Amino acid sequence: MVETRHLQVDYRGKRALHDVSMQFGSGFTAVIGPSGAGKSTLMRALNGLIPATLGQVLLDGQPLGRPGTTLLRMQQRQLGMVFQHFNLVRRLSALENVLLGCLGSSGALQGALGLSRRAEREWAMHLLNRVGLADHAWQRADQLSGGQQQRVGIARALAQRPRVILADEPISALDPRSSAEVMDILRDIQERDGLMVIANLHSLETVRACAGRVIALKGGRLVFDGHPAELGSELTRELYAQETAGVHVAGPAEVDPLVYT
Repeated sequence: MVETRHLQVDYRGKRALHDVSMQFGSGFTAVIGPSGAGKSTLMRALNGLIPATLGQVLLDGQPLGRPGTTLLRMQQRQLGMVFQHFNLVRRLSALENVLLGCLGSSGALQGALGLSRRAEREWAMHLLNRVGLADHAWQRADQLSGGQQQRVGIARALAQRPRVILADEPISALDPRSSAEVMDILRDIQERDGLMVIANLHSLETVRACAGRVIALKGGRLVFDGHPAELGSELTRELYAQETAGVHVAGPAEVDPLVYT
């Protein structure tokens, strides 16, 4: 279980999240809200990429470790991350990018003897086949379409054998067809593998089609937590109404330091 307790995150001198407390169990949870609501900040806080200013993020009741600690690295193995802008190593092939998700999963002795290399390659190829890209295994990432790159990103997240998938705006940069393909894969991961999926999404139609629970943020505050069917038109109008001056907070999605080269 993933949980936040009175989570507060300050970013560049402004408060991006205010006293957010919630629990995530099994299933598919969508996080919605206008730009600057704190969605990407929440996603990165759940993965320990941004430390809490106050409050806590807990995984199975244990607070996330501090940045750079062995504890956090171990916890992050259970939290697969899918990024809005893919964050692939562009000069590497699709297969090599997926193999990056296997780093740290093999024992030191196995790695030294090279015993895990074949198993990892077979696992990576299995995952590329699952996302429909086995035929593109040796194609450079920067030669793939946006939708294909995002599917590689999902395969890379699965390569670490996580218990939770955190997807930060996984379809916002994609065309409708690619968006549908990516959402089908994420939904299949949740339903077939039983993984918890938490995804930031903009399309309410997609939310209603995929999620069993929706959480809404506005101005860094939790304003709704319930079933997608409970999202009425009045609530959505209020949620996406123009923010008052000074409320918008530029979060990590807008200034993302985690893009690989």
